[in-house]
Amino acid sequence: MRDLDLEALLPKIWAGLAQTLQMVTVSFLLAAVLGVLLGIVLYATRKGNILENRVVFGVLNAVINVVRPIPFIILIVAISPLTRVVVGTSIGTEAAIFPLTIVAAISIARIAETNLVAVDPGTIEAGAAMGARPLRVLLTIVIPESLGPLVLGLTYILVALVDATAVAGVVGGGGLGNLALTYGWQRFDFFVMATVIVLLIVLVQVLQLLGNLVARKVMHAR
Repeated sequence: MRDLDLEALLPKIWAGLAQTLQMVTVSFLLAAVLGVLLGIVLYATRKGNILENRVVFGVLNAVINVVRPIPFIILIVAISPLTRVVVGTSIGTEAAIFPLTIVAAISIARIAETNLVAVDPGTIEAGAAMGARPLRVLLTIVIPESLGPLVLGLTYILVALVDATAVAGVVGGGGLGNLALTYGWQRFDFFVMATVIVLLIVLVQVLQLLGNLVARKVMHAR
């Protein structure tokens, strides 16, 4: 038997959806800026690239390789003391945004680096042969050439963040994940669980569709 009827459940669903959208939107925007910048630095400082710097590349590469394999549910608990220092609390929607941003930024950095590395070296050499300085080559040739695939990569991270917010709900992050845990799983209410699952599926499909549309527009504009 359900503990909540539909009338009582709707406000909780809307509140959970709003919290999920807040976590996804804020963490994605912050992570996109930080991650793309890290990816550009990784690419530019690789051996043989335009701003080669083994120390910078080695440090950033090592940090990313250490953080990426850690499951999010473990990371969010492990860095809770740091979250408390930065945000002021380790529980709630605002607190969940901090670890979500870190995880997403690390993944975006690697995706950005991979897409930048895939740019045709001949195009880069042509720009350099025309007298363009390294920074100009990076900003006017390398980044624009990788923009379409990068948007698809960012879309993948955006969708992954929806999944991560559900995990964040397990440790008090709020959102639809917390709603499913508190009113669905703990109270054996299948209706709540099914409602949350459907909402998450719809949200993911909408975000994927928007990401694909943006990627197509970017690639056609080139």
